[in-house]
Amino acid sequence: MPTQVNVHEAKSQLSKLIEKVLAGEQVTIARAGKPVVDLVVHEEPKIVFGVEGWVGMRHDPELFDGIDPDIQEMFYGKDWDR
Repeated sequence: MPTQVNVHEAKSQLSKLIEKVLAGEQVTIARAGKPVVDLVVHEEPKIVFGVEGWVGMRHDPELFDGIDPDIQEMFYGKDWDR
């Protein structure tokens, strides 16, 4: 069952509210009776190294405009395209 508390009550009972969230209960903090924030369990971001990090990504050639001539000139000089 969802729990809604006001800001003052949330300040004074934060530890109990955290335990409820960890137990799977939905907790909402309200200001003047209007829901403002939901307390949720923190999840560490999954960091993927190697080829797995590219899973689901696709290459769209239409998004690639080619090499910018000004950038090429900065790296390779004025005669970069010869």
